[in-house]
Order: sequence, then structure tokens, then C-alpha cells
Amino acid sequence: MQVFRRMNHGLRLVLLLAAAAVATPALAEDVGRQFASEQQLIADRTTGRVLTVLTDGTHADAKNYPTHPQWAFDDQHIIFRSGDRDADGEPQAFAVNEVTGAVTQLTDGPGTGAGSLNVARLSNRLYYMRKARNGRTQLIEVELTPLLADAAAGRMKRDGYERVVTTMPEDHIEAGGFTLDADERTAYVGFDAQRAPPREPGQPVPQVPGGLRAIDLATGAVRTVVEVPFRMGHVQANPFRPGEILYCHETGGDAPQRMWIVNADGTGNRPVYAEGPLDWVTHEQFADADHVIFNLMGHKRELRQVPTGILLVNLRDNSVAHLGQIPIEDFSRAALRGFTDPNIPQDDTSTGGYWHNAVTHDGRWAAGDDFDGNVWLIDRENGKRTLLSTGHLMRPDHAHPSFSPDGTRLLVQSGLLSNGRKLGLMIVPVPEAVRQAR
Repeated sequence: MQVFRRMNHGLRLVLLLAAAAVATPALAEDVGRQFASEQQLIADRTTGRVLTVLTDGTHADAKNYPTHPQWAFDDQHIIFRSGDRDADGEPQAFAVNEVTGAVTQLTDGPGTGAGSLNVARLSNRLYYMRKARNGRTQLIEVELTPLLADAAAGRMKRDGYERVVTTMPEDHIEAGGFTLDADERTAYVGFDAQRAPPREPGQPVPQVPGGLRAIDLATGAVRTVVEVPFRMGHVQANPFRPGEILYCHETGGDAPQRMWIVNADGTGNRPVYAEGPLDWVTHEQFADADHVIFNLMGHKRELRQVPTGILLVNLRDNSVAHLGQIPIEDFSRAALRGFTDPNIPQDDTSTGGYWHNAVTHDGRWAAGDDFDGNVWLIDRENGKRTLLSTGHLMRPDHAHPSFSPDGTRLLVQSGLLSNGRKLGLMIVPVPEAVRQAR
């Protein structure tokens, strides 16, 4: 303390400013910023079902990826990202109140990793990665309850809503996103072991060695779980069984062996669902503690020589259940016109089919979107397929359906209202008559 008193005023000022930079997690001028409700009801043009529009397609909004939760712990707010709502034009996290339609900004400042938002299941918290001013990656914890309450009341504080959990190693290059363990004591994040070259348009994802790191959410301690010789992707922890992490070999297209699983201590690293030469596996996620749901792509006629569609694989005995596929004759090739995904061929051999999948954790329902922009409900008990909603265009991105925690509705992102220019968030109901018809 005596040493500090003898320092000249300029040096003391430098140290105080440095300390403030550490203590203040982010510039938060726009955290808590409110947007007027964009909520409206529209009727599906084919099924007649009433859809609830949460964001109307005037902004570059997108839901969280289907591997991760969408609804906050309070079961009222849906967490999403937007690329152009922030006053500074930075991608940020937002929450929309499903009841009132009010939209609240949750993050602010440069470096927000809005593409990989983790909504906690056991507490009303949000976790995200942020590039700090010194270039290091930080894991940030956000307390949603006080933030949303203060925003609604118009009494936002300068700070106090965020906590820096840890600063990642200096060489950390995030790849494949991150995830929260079932007990929410640990986060797991994928990384590249070296800088990958830029991806050229229409080309596969460049391959570099990578791996998984674990972060203790209480202490911030970081350790390596496993290293792999390929690009890490779609990192997701088993939401029911702590210490088990699913990941994929990310190629941007068809990997030779896509799905892998490992224990938190690095043991048991193994492939999930051994792939055959015609298997194009994608869009895996946990269906329950012991099963993974995924899609075997059937979008080309050559792939339909073997069963394709939405499948479930048992992680304990490797048994597989098939939930069906959309017949070729039900596919309209016109749906692909104007779609720009370089990984999906667009020619006369295209046959459509399911593209992405969703699942309820009680074993009752699955869902899938298809190449025509339709959203289907699948009864897992009898395989019955019900058309829920149509016309979602699958551009500028895919519908990516996700079930609500109670399984009564689906969240999708849709280009319907903007003719494919920007995405809006919509709620698609699972009709009561369908739920009671079993």
C-alpha cells in the first residue's frame, strides 16, 4: 500500500483504468434495450393452423441451433440472436417474451459470440463466449432474472448482470460451439489446435486437428478432455447424464464417420452409429439419456438405395429405430430453386426428404423440416406423420424446428414473411386434437 501511495498520479491512473477494465465485463449501454412487440397471428396457407409470429422478418434474427435449449428457465422468454438489432450493428443476444412479444437486448459490445448461446436448464441464466479487448476468449454468465425485470421496469444498472467465468488459454480457437453439462457445473467447448485456412465458397470445411476443453463454472479452471485429428463440430452434452459429450466431425457436408461421443474424463471416445458407404449422417441431438436422434439424408436418388430419414440410435447397445422418410413423389424440386447452400446438390436427381429434426425428451414426438419448407410432426409410437406448417422457404437459412419444454409447440425460424430475405421467429402449435388422438 505504501508503494502505491508513492506512485505518481499518471501511473496510478493507468493502474486504476486497467483494474476497471477487468472488473467491468462489457460496455453495456444497450443491455436492457426494449423493442416493441412484433407479435401477430397468421394462418398457415395449407393447414389453416394459427401460427404465432414472434419476430416479423424485418431484422436478421435467428433461433439457437436445435442441439441447444431455446426457452429460458422461466418458460416465458425465448433466447435468440440478431445480426442487426444492435445500435452498433454487432450480433447480440436477445430475449422475446412469448406472452407479450416484448424483445429485450441481453448483450452488448464487440466480440459477442452470439452464434453459440447456451440457455441454462437449471437456472435462469445465459452463457456465451466473448472476445475481450486483448483478443482472449472469455466465458460469460448472465443473470437473466434481474436483467429482464430491470429492463421491463426501465431501471437498468450500469453493470452487475454478468460474470466472467474464465478467460480461455491464449491459443484457444473456438470450433463447434460449447455446451453445458447436465448438472451445469461444467461447460465443454470445442477448439481448433491450429488456425484453419479460410473456407472457399462451395468447398468443404477446412480440416485441422482439434478437440474438447472442459471449464469448471465455479472456479474457471480449464482442462483438455480429448484431442481429435479432425474439425470439431456440434458440441453438446447429454442433458440428462452428466459427463457425456456428443460431437461430430464437421465437414460442412458428408463426413466418413460423423457422430462421436466421449466421457468428460476423456475415456470412452468412440463413434456413434457406424456409417455405411451410402449413409449421409447429419443433425444429431440427444433424444433422452440413452438415445440420439439424427437424420440420414435422402436428398439424392442414389442415397435412397438404403433406408434414409430420421433415426434414433441407442447409445448403450447401438440398436437403431427408424422414424420414417418423406416419399420421393411428395417432393417439389421447385423448392430448391434459389437456395444457395453449397453443400446440397441442386439437379434432376434431387429427391428432397427430411433435412433437420427435433424431439421431445419424453419419448412421444419427433419433428422434421423438409426441402419444401414444411414442418412435420412424427408420432414416435406408431410413425404417423402429420403436416403442421408449410411455406417456410428454407432461406436465408433452414427452419430448424425445436420443441418447447412441454412439447406443445415448436419454434421455427422462417423466411416466409420476408420472401426469404431475412428470418422471423414463429411458434407452430402441436394441435390438441393431434395430441389427444393416440
